[in-house]
Amino acid sequence: MSTGEQLVTIAAVLLGALMTHVTNYLMERSRNRYQLLTRWDDKKIDAYGDYVDAVKARIAMSVRLYESREGLSGSERSEHDLREDLSEASRAWGGSFERVMLLGGDDAIEAGHELNTVVAEIVWQATGKIGGSLDSWRRRNRTAFRAINAFHEAARQDLGIQGSVTGERHPERDLLLPPSRQTSDDD
Repeated sequence: MSTGEQLVTIAAVLLGALMTHVTNYLMERSRNRYQLLTRWDDKKIDAYGDYVDAVKARIAMSVRLYESREGLSGSERSEHDLREDLSEASRAWGGSFERVMLLGGDDAIEAGHELNTVVAEIVWQATGKIGGSLDSWRRRNRTAFRAINAFHEAARQDLGIQGSVTGERHPERDLLLPPSRQTSDDD
């Protein structure tokens, strides 16, 4: 083998080694980026899910307090205890929304702010800070569940999840009320 052939062989080996190194580096970098993205996606999914759970718990505690205050249902718990339950649900909600603020996309954060505004009105009516009829109570709750769906949409979009929770395939649903509590002029 001549010196020229040996140099070509050495150059080919070095080029192969360099290409292997570059390929491994790019693949590792791509894998690390993917892991970073999915790690944050997992945390976002948890944050979004915890937030919606906390919002629903806050609404549920408001419903219990409102129904007790308005005499719509009997409760084994005192009004003071129901207010404490609502306060605890509100603390959990506050912490869960902070995680949304830290991890969420812009549209999800904005949808969360809009949902928080609606739920605040529910809490205020339940606690007596603002007045309102049973019909206005139901309207506020309907609005809250539409806002929850809007939050779901924004969260799904932020996470890159295909599909929708509203629209033709998922028509809007109304509050589920027992027959004895439904009125003929429900809207």
